[in-house]
Amino acid sequence: MRIVNEATPTRTADTMHPPTPVLSVSPVVLPVPGRAVDLQVRVSAPVTGSDLPVVLLSHGQGHSNHLSSLNGYAPLANFWAAHGFVVIQPTHLSSRTLNLDPGTPGAPLYWRSRAEDMKHVLDRFDAIEAAVPQLRGRWDRSRVAVAGHSMGAHTASLLLGARLTDPDDGTEADLAEPRITAGLLLAGPGRGGDALSASAAENFPFLLTTDFSTMATPALVVVGDQDDSPHLTVRGPEWHADPYLLSPGPKSLLTLFGAGHGLGGISGYDVAETTDENPGRVSAVQRLTWAYLRTEFHAGDTAWQAAREALTTGPDPLGRVESK
Repeated sequence: MRIVNEATPTRTADTMHPPTPVLSVSPVVLPVPGRAVDLQVRVSAPVTGSDLPVVLLSHGQGHSNHLSSLNGYAPLANFWAAHGFVVIQPTHLSSRTLNLDPGTPGAPLYWRSRAEDMKHVLDRFDAIEAAVPQLRGRWDRSRVAVAGHSMGAHTASLLLGARLTDPDDGTEADLAEPRITAGLLLAGPGRGGDALSASAAENFPFLLTTDFSTMATPALVVVGDQDDSPHLTVRGPEWHADPYLLSPGPKSLLTLFGAGHGLGGISGYDVAETTDENPGRVSAVQRLTWAYLRTEFHAGDTAWQAAREALTTGPDPLGRVESK
């Protein structure tokens, strides 16, 4: 267990109060029959407050050993928790920390298992509360969002309603989760087909048939206009906007100017693999994603509108937002 304190951020709206110290507990172990290993999660929450909504945060992949686990994405998890959310981070089977046998069913990216992990978390809220008694009576289990970066955004998109054809058996995979009512897709993959690079089509065939037309749950899609990702797509940075462009509303698209796949460094503090390190950009992602979820879960709240206006104020805006 640890307590995290955070420097006071720039205010984006009257609803953003100074950050609250964060309680973080890990690992919370959830036995799952048939899973290669038990499901481990990190739970972060403010030490005070009640009626706290929940964010399930799905990690990406990358070269680091520990960012692709419950130990990654501290810039986001700590910020959201410090400002009124319970954040739950699983370690998916694709994590480098597990180093599973390449012959394990679902390897290497375990696209289906990743989404199922989030459903297991939702099913085990009682067990999580028993392991973290400081949450008792303080969180709102009826208000749940899913967030993910890169491969984690693919996981989130499936839970929000996107579908694909399972390359192993040809069936349509529908993993939509009605208990999740909002989403954040950060630098996620776009459509398949001829948009994929040859290596992605060969090594990750589940990406070939992604269908966003059924992804109806409200979501904010966040992309960098310099996120080229040639190992995955031949379409350049615009490919990452497909979850917004090809899905029904209500959706919003945040495009960050000058941002690469790391969106300034959201996967961890001082991460060497971040090619576009920019603390100001990370701060913008923190504030805008928080504001979006704040407004989604609190009817009439103006945090999202205020954050959008703040983004474009001044001579050098960090990005732009469009909605449908």
